[in-house]
Amino acid sequence: MSRTTPRVPYLRVIRSTRYFPLWLGQIISNLGDTLNYVALVVLVFRLSHSGLAVSALVLTEIVPTLLLGPIAGVLIDRFDRRRLLVVVDSVRGVLVLLLALTHALWAVYTLAALLAVGSTLFNPALQAVIPALLAEEERLAANSVAWSSGRLVQIIGASVAGGLIAWGGTTPAFLVNAASFAFSAVLLTRLSIPRRERSSRMGGLGAWVGDVREGLAYARRDPVVARLVPVQALASLATGATSALLVVLATKHLHLAAQGFGWLLAAIGVGALLGPFLSTWLTGGRYLDLRLLFIPYLIRGAGDIALGLVVGLPWALVILFIYGLNTSTGMVASNTILQTIIPDRVRGRVFTLLDVTWAAMRLLSLGLGGLLTDRVGIAAVYIAGGTLLALAGALGLALLGRLPLQRASDGSERAETGETSLINRLTDLPSGTRQHASAAANAYAGCVPWVSADAARTSG
Repeated sequence: MSRTTPRVPYLRVIRSTRYFPLWLGQIISNLGDTLNYVALVVLVFRLSHSGLAVSALVLTEIVPTLLLGPIAGVLIDRFDRRRLLVVVDSVRGVLVLLLALTHALWAVYTLAALLAVGSTLFNPALQAVIPALLAEEERLAANSVAWSSGRLVQIIGASVAGGLIAWGGTTPAFLVNAASFAFSAVLLTRLSIPRRERSSRMGGLGAWVGDVREGLAYARRDPVVARLVPVQALASLATGATSALLVVLATKHLHLAAQGFGWLLAAIGVGALLGPFLSTWLTGGRYLDLRLLFIPYLIRGAGDIALGLVVGLPWALVILFIYGLNTSTGMVASNTILQTIIPDRVRGRVFTLLDVTWAAMRLLSLGLGGLLTDRVGIAAVYIAGGTLLALAGALGLALLGRLPLQRASDGSERAETGETSLINRLTDLPSGTRQHASAAANAYAGCVPWVSADAARTSG
């Protein structure tokens, strides 16, 4: 069942002294990241004169996530998240400075992989701290503003990157990105995050393995996460290739020149920019509804199938604009829901688990998509990917569409639903108070209509 929260003005969220440093730092950092991405591709191509070498950059992005995701999740949940964010941004700034100085291809790959390690830590930690900074009714507005302003900055960055690199080479772009990381790190030091209960197991390897197992056990037990992981895996398999091969679709299927490909990217960007505001208006603040994650899969799936069938720039622009709307709607809803229902003690591990799942299936999708493009053509790849994505949407609606959600409550939130979550909490209470708490739990389960026996059974 969806829950309604008051609509919060976007300017009120941005002006919040608790959120403003984080938002501004990420806006500047996103600008630097966009310049860095373009410069990195140009640098690798200049050093290698090989398209395959440029494609190998994808591996430097995905492999660190696959290898370090579980460890990253434990770090995020064990240590002070504000300090972790500051350290990671500071280190990434130094790495980008080294990129500006290097002229060896192996060093570029190494530094790109280390930057990806930083992102593997930073991005889930960022998602994990937002519930500690904002009240529940502010999160949807905050995620909407962050996503849309981030896309706007990326559009601006992409438009100026070419001119900047043509004027001064790749070095100025890397220097700007290094400065953006430093700026973000300084602003992050101003965040005021309430102290939270952290893991008491600070021992050796066995304690770390125990924390990893605890996160995986939660993911298996929780009715939302246990169902969300396979659905996300199927969605990543469906979209990994189609997202990366849009340039191939533009040239071989739509017969567009480079300028036409730019128009396709612009259509996606405009849709992604407007999507969060449109979704907030359409839902009226009712964001605790998992259908908001999966209906966009159905729409984009149909759009990918249509892209494989139609030939013509106008229709492609319309489809990709809708694709941008859907992507932003799904991302904002997903972040807001997970920030609200996942307990703080495992939030880092859950977000990294989802990242690892997405990255693994994206890598598989890229490999299969490349092979299928050569054998059956790019149109068939889009039709197959769209079909798979529509199936992922249908599966998500079937498994999660009617699942009741409960806000987390361990100092921020808890995602367990039904009577099971109440029983689990009783086991943590002193025995002298357990009987009183049990009576309260029974009364709670009997009085709250969206905590049902069916929901409790789904957590087993």
